[in-house]
Amino acid sequence: MEQIAQLKEYLLTVHPVRRTGAQKADFRKWLLRELKRAGWKAGEETYGRFNGSVNVVAGDPDRADVILCAHYDTPARMLVQDFVSPTNVLAHVLYHVAAAMALAAAAFALALAVSFPLNRPELMLPLFLILALAALWVSAYGPANRNNANGNSSGVLALLAAAYAAGYNKRVCLVFLDNNERNLLGSSAFKRAHPGKPAQTLFVNLDCVGDGENLLLIPSKASRWDGELLEALEEAFPEKDGCRLLTKGLQYYPSDNRRFKFHVTVCACRYLAGLGYYIPHLRTKKDTVLEEGNIACIARGIERFLELYLGE
Repeated sequence: MEQIAQLKEYLLTVHPVRRTGAQKADFRKWLLRELKRAGWKAGEETYGRFNGSVNVVAGDPDRADVILCAHYDTPARMLVQDFVSPTNVLAHVLYHVAAAMALAAAAFALALAVSFPLNRPELMLPLFLILALAALWVSAYGPANRNNANGNSSGVLALLAAAYAAGYNKRVCLVFLDNNERNLLGSSAFKRAHPGKPAQTLFVNLDCVGDGENLLLIPSKASRWDGELLEALEEAFPEKDGCRLLTKGLQYYPSDNRRFKFHVTVCACRYLAGLGYYIPHLRTKKDTVLEEGNIACIARGIERFLELYLGE
């Protein structure tokens, strides 16, 4: 726990924002040093100016049976809070539709407030379109959010803690993905760069694992039927530790896992009766919670899981 606390303090103090090219480059230098200390040989993969992503890869992705990943870039500050509810897809969709409608309504009201006093109704439509597009642009590409403890400094810390706990294994690869916030460009580029990977290579994605008393493990539709995988997950992440393996019902998690067919997503959630599991405060100044206990639990769980799943 002491090592996790030290890594957390450094990450949140020195590299709290990883959005510009310079910020990401400084972070990767530190990350490569830490991976070397943990016994992993790591390097950078770049994918050209058009894609613009730089992933940090430790181990051999073309020979690995398990690839552990987490995105390291941080988002823009949204005009409204982002909301993720992995087990309540309807609430997830309705929230984002309502948020979009609220932004559109605000743009309409502002356009009306400008055009009506001027008695220029012809200005209404162009002003509305300009303001609506500006609101969407600010949400995606605007000023950086300053607090990113849960999204996704928590995933970076968990993956780094797992690297120390499990140690180097030639059958395992660690990937710190870039540009999750730019339509998953980093994971898309990684997949294209390694087309020879078997479809059944397991990807374990760590995303937003720092804020919530429930650690959810969400297998994809392709992986939830793998009995050996599920048994290893259940034993490595027991319910007594607050872990929940979800194998029934509809789940949706909007992260890099979407690029890989055979995957398991790990996230931390709070629970609210009537709503279910949800992740709070993403892309807001309130994203300040990163529970060290969650990170320690995940690091121990991944160490046990790799032993069980790989038969070592």
